[in-house]
Amino acid sequence: MLPDIDSLALFVRAADLHSLTKAAEASHIGLAAASRRIAALEHRFQTPLFERKPRGVELTASGHTLLTHAKTLLARLNQLEADMGSYKAGRKGVLRMLANTSSMAASLPKDLAAFTRRNPEISLVVEEQWSLAIVEAVMRGDVDLGVIIDGVRSDGLDVFPYREDRMAVVVPADHELLGRSVMSYEDVLEHKLITLESGCSLVRVLTEQAVALQKPLHLHVQVKSFESICRMVEAGLGVGVLPLEAAGVLTAGMDLVVLPLRESWARLRMLICVKSGQPVTAPLAAMIHHLSARQFGVGLPNGRLAASSSVASGRVH
Repeated sequence: MLPDIDSLALFVRAADLHSLTKAAEASHIGLAAASRRIAALEHRFQTPLFERKPRGVELTASGHTLLTHAKTLLARLNQLEADMGSYKAGRKGVLRMLANTSSMAASLPKDLAAFTRRNPEISLVVEEQWSLAIVEAVMRGDVDLGVIIDGVRSDGLDVFPYREDRMAVVVPADHELLGRSVMSYEDVLEHKLITLESGCSLVRVLTEQAVALQKPLHLHVQVKSFESICRMVEAGLGVGVLPLEAAGVLTAGMDLVVLPLRESWARLRMLICVKSGQPVTAPLAAMIHHLSARQFGVGLPNGRLAASSSVASGRVH
């Protein structure tokens, strides 16, 4: 028989607070009742979960293992309640999706807003992740669909086109790179770069292309968001590399200029991915159709684009 949810929740509180007394108070039960619940868990798994210390409790090795599983289970149950609550509120479905940083910083929020206006009966749960982590989550079935950068290994997934973009360089308005008639990555490699942290798809591509050119990659600053890249460039710490559409949005109001890279590999394709063979519900089909209809979009609604460059259909001429 599986342990009851209230006992698992009490166990997690005690582990986080390092105190069974505080966990009992937070759970609105007496200390004796809390002790019985923990004892029942230890009897169920035939192993001690806590070491009793003078100042509280500490997890044993088996306790650490249970904590990982208990937190995952409780999170899933919370999500279950939220999903079922949507039906109670009159909604006809819930879609869980992960999206990469490039899409979240560009057109995806507006595309999702348009979807919810057309499909108010469908509830959305959206989180931001790196493309590789998104692929893994979709394969596990943790989410219904993901938005990723093309180039990430996607075995076992069905993919559909979403949007196209292009890598671009962001520089201060007085930077020496502005004198170039055509912007090449080889020229950019002569300068200190500001990028996202290692492990994301964009940094992997930049590293591979630097190796191909037999040039060192001067990663001066690595941050967690495109907005931080722009702030670092504005402060004079180097030049940034990020998708063109996101750069156009984020540099609005800054004294920065966006320079699209001319190389063919700098073209970025965004893909929608779902697990192969999974049942395609009506809400999922509606979302795939909605996002696929927006493919090939690229633009600079607010940012400054170098006068020597023009952009059309994701290509620099």
